[in-house]
Amino acid sequence: MKAVRFHEYGTPEVLRYEDVDQPVPGAGEIRIRVAATSFNPVESNIRAGVMQGPIPVRLPHTPGLDIAGTVDALGEDVTGFAIGDRVIGALPLTSTGAAAEYVVAPAQILAAAPTGVPLVDAAGLPLVGLTAWQALFEHAKLTAGQRVLINGAGGVVGGYAVQLAKNAGAYVIATTGPGSSDQAKLAGADEIHGPGIPELSEPVDVVLNFAPIAPEQMAAQAGVIRDGGVLVNTTVWMPAASDEARGVRGINLFFRPDAEQLAQLVTLLDAGKLHLGATRRAPLAALAQVHAEAATAPISGKVVFVAPNATLD
Repeated sequence: MKAVRFHEYGTPEVLRYEDVDQPVPGAGEIRIRVAATSFNPVESNIRAGVMQGPIPVRLPHTPGLDIAGTVDALGEDVTGFAIGDRVIGALPLTSTGAAAEYVVAPAQILAAAPTGVPLVDAAGLPLVGLTAWQALFEHAKLTAGQRVLINGAGGVVGGYAVQLAKNAGAYVIATTGPGSSDQAKLAGADEIHGPGIPELSEPVDVVLNFAPIAPEQMAAQAGVIRDGGVLVNTTVWMPAASDEARGVRGINLFFRPDAEQLAQLVTLLDAGKLHLGATRRAPLAALAQVHAEAATAPISGKVVFVAPNATLD
């Protein structure tokens, strides 16, 4: 089968589109015929070798944390799935990825694919959707009526966070770059501000930080949170700010696969209560090209890499 791999850490040029052996599922695993995977910025850092401490991978390594495809083979002790089922999932950060025609995944991380969008486009949902969900509900414990400030709301994760927070009945304050305020408005934000810490009429219960910021801005974010509130941060190279004297907690979030949470995201998507952001399709062989593009400027929306011979319905 065809796959993209890197045999050493480095620039996007280390990514090779090559022939590799088809994987065999072990106990509790499923082999998936890949329709598409997607690009996530963390994969550039893994490829460059700057995440070897928190995210060690074995070389040669296939990137592609997101999966959308059909069940092709079942390992021993797998129940609840059948050959031909359409599934999506987000792989553990250290796993062999889905930038290939076939990938093996633990059955426990997979959910039924949404029915209302093309399968290849659904590859853009798992990791970013789970990151937003876990930030809001697992770590921040967001409830109806609370006020949440989302820094980086114009990005992909931020866009999902705005939608999910509004669905939960929260009041959403968004900060975005100059070119992404329309995305935050479309997602349903109640207030939209430019970059930085906005002047607020009253404190917020939750701050979500999805954007790279300066240390002084990170500290300032804790200052707009009410006593006992929480700041959840995904830019893990800079620790989340906290204020112990006021009971403000700072949490650094590493996403984790979760089939149950992913199934809830799919339910919202199929019910029209959650919408995929802008999605661009590219052939799997173009993965290195997109990594190079991302090295020069942030990519707007999601790029999904369509596997050879995948159908586009």
